[in-house]
Amino acid sequence: MLISGFLEALFNGISIGAVLLIAALGLAIVFGLMGVINMAHGELMMLGAYTTFVIQNGCKQLGGIWFESYIFLALITAFILTATVGLILEQGIIRYLYGRPLETLLATWGVSLILQQFVRSVNWVLIIGIALFSLLFFGGLWFLKRRFMQMRQWMIGVILFLSLGVAVATGKFLSETYKLAVTQPWFGAQNLDVSAPSWLQNGISLGGVQLPYARLFIIGLTIICVGGVYLFLQQSRWGLRIRAVTQNRSMSACLGIPTQKVDAITFALGSGLAGIAGCAISLLGSVGPNTGQNYIVDAFMVVVVGGVGNLAGSVVASLAIGITTYLIGSETISRLLTGIPILADLFKFFATTTMAKVMVFAMIMAFLQWKPAGIFPQKGRTVDV
Repeated sequence: MLISGFLEALFNGISIGAVLLIAALGLAIVFGLMGVINMAHGELMMLGAYTTFVIQNGCKQLGGIWFESYIFLALITAFILTATVGLILEQGIIRYLYGRPLETLLATWGVSLILQQFVRSVNWVLIIGIALFSLLFFGGLWFLKRRFMQMRQWMIGVILFLSLGVAVATGKFLSETYKLAVTQPWFGAQNLDVSAPSWLQNGISLGGVQLPYARLFIIGLTIICVGGVYLFLQQSRWGLRIRAVTQNRSMSACLGIPTQKVDAITFALGSGLAGIAGCAISLLGSVGPNTGQNYIVDAFMVVVVGGVGNLAGSVVASLAIGITTYLIGSETISRLLTGIPILADLFKFFATTTMAKVMVFAMIMAFLQWKPAGIFPQKGRTVDV
């Protein structure tokens, strides 16, 4: 009985580690390879989770094979959507802050607050207003750049003022004309439930250990994502360029590598992986505006403990943190140490989800005192930069 309980706790710990890894995978690329502290990574996961909710509702209306396979469509859509949002974020904000990690932290934290409020308030009026503003503003900039070689600052200000005014006026007109038909929020502040397909709702019993299909699916998805990222970085041409820019940006630029395009692709890839993570965690619980905040701190811990920019280290760290957290929180360790009363009582005191995280934090702090650079520290020229 004790062995089966330990094996079940071990599997649950591995599944938690898989969730942490898939949440930290995109962050490992953005933070580890680019040095950008992206506090909006959790909100990109949230967007992926909401995308899954929307796709699920659409496929539920169609029924049949559509609902049973909606998770695959949701994974693709979440990746594309969050990669696009990440690309816009990189082009509009991050590209001006490279080499200044504190500024990226503040900027992306502001973006995270904006995205949280966006999903609480988004409605047809807001969407139409944003689309109209983007069309007028960026279309106006493109037109003026073709007519004038050099645009003055006052021209940009006029276009911004006019575009914003037209968008606000249009939104106000729609609100007054159609009332709640277009102003009702799509999601609101409450949490929403995502129903898994029927083939993910059960589990398999192996040696007295219950293995839920949903967690097995997440573990498999994590393995595929890690393998895909590794092959992309090691075998593809753009992966080689990303690694070259990471090692020496100046020399890469001298050799003709488009460093700005590499930065954009890297950030979009990391953001797309955050969308996949959001799709995966939506199978484990409800979706809400604060969904990403539940994982962002743990994701940063995985990247730092594993070694910044090291995928193998992220794998080891996520499994270690996930297994340790669950073994402590489920009283498994305290039951195993019944022969040592002092240690058993100590671990029993921390045998809750919250207190287990506190103890894991303390362990991580002690570990970083011993190995500040993580399990697999960086080697080469990037260490000296």
